[in-house]
This record gives sequence, structure tokens and C-alpha cells, in this order.
Amino acid sequence: MKGLLPAATEKDGYLGVLPAMYLVMALVPSDTACFDSSPGRMRRTAVCKMRTGKGSKLRAKAKSRSSRAGLQFPVGRMHRILRKGNYAKNIGGGAAVYMAAALEYLTAEVLELAGNAARDNKKTRINPRHLQLAIRNDEELNKLLSGVTLSEGGVLPNIHAMLLPKKTGKHANTSATESQD
Repeated sequence: MKGLLPAATEKDGYLGVLPAMYLVMALVPSDTACFDSSPGRMRRTAVCKMRTGKGSKLRAKAKSRSSRAGLQFPVGRMHRILRKGNYAKNIGGGAAVYMAAALEYLTAEVLELAGNAARDNKKTRINPRHLQLAIRNDEELNKLLSGVTLSEGGVLPNIHAMLLPKKTGKHANTSATESQD
């Protein structure tokens, strides 16, 4: 350890903050350096920084707002759409995250039900008919999307009970005599 540090930084066996940062930067490749941002002490959790540009300043690696929120839907795009839509003068950062999360949840719900409908019809690909069956058979989604017409979706199979053929034979007679007793 003493061989890695310059002699000027070693004082009576005590290594200051600068040598600790120097150590980390010496052991890690030149384009990345992981060290704690507080100068007083080293912590177990290190913050990874990236060297960028001419001045080779340390910058944190870019992380999208979607990945920070744990979402698949694009939070940045939602924010841009909300701003350009003239819904309000200012749009908060949390609004885009909330909207992306809500849309992701609804999409996952519809796709799960449509996948079940496709599997019931022995198909591996979801088509508009499966989406229609999924939405119309779910009470809450049907209420939410009641005004939506899906192209090539068809209608739900429904035969009025009065139009069904009447039961004849032994089963109909036995049930009629039992109900009279």
C-alpha cells in the first residue's frame, strides 16, 4: 500500500482523504473512478463516476427517469407530451412519472387479459379480436373503454335466453313434476 502512494502523502502511517481517493483512482481503470463524495471518510457504498470530455471531470453515469422509477414506459417522452399539450402552464416532474406508471399498468392489464383470450382460442399471437374479448369481459376495463370501437374486434357472443331451443324429453318432464310437488 505504501508503494502505491507518493511519499509526501504518507505521514506517520496515517493516510488522509486525498490518498484514499488516489488509491481508488489508481486501482480502477482510467475512465471510471468509484469513491465516496464526502471528503471526511470512506463509506462501504461507493458512488461510481465517469470521466468525460477534455477536462476529464468526473460525472455520474446518465440514468433515465424511467429506470429510476422502475418503469418501462418513457417518462421523458410523457413529460414532453404533457408540456407541449398545453394542459397547464407548468408540469411537475412527478406528473410524468405518475402518468407513465398508470399507462404501463393499464397496458400490462390489457395485454395479460388479451394473452389469456388468445391462449383460450389456441393462438400464440394477440389480434384485435382477443383485445376486444379481454376488454369487454372485464367489468372495469369495459367501463373505462366503453366509448372505444376496436377495428376488426367483432362483438361478444351473446344469444338471448328466449331464443334458445326449449328443453324437451325426460329432463324437462321430471323437473316440471318436481316443481309441482
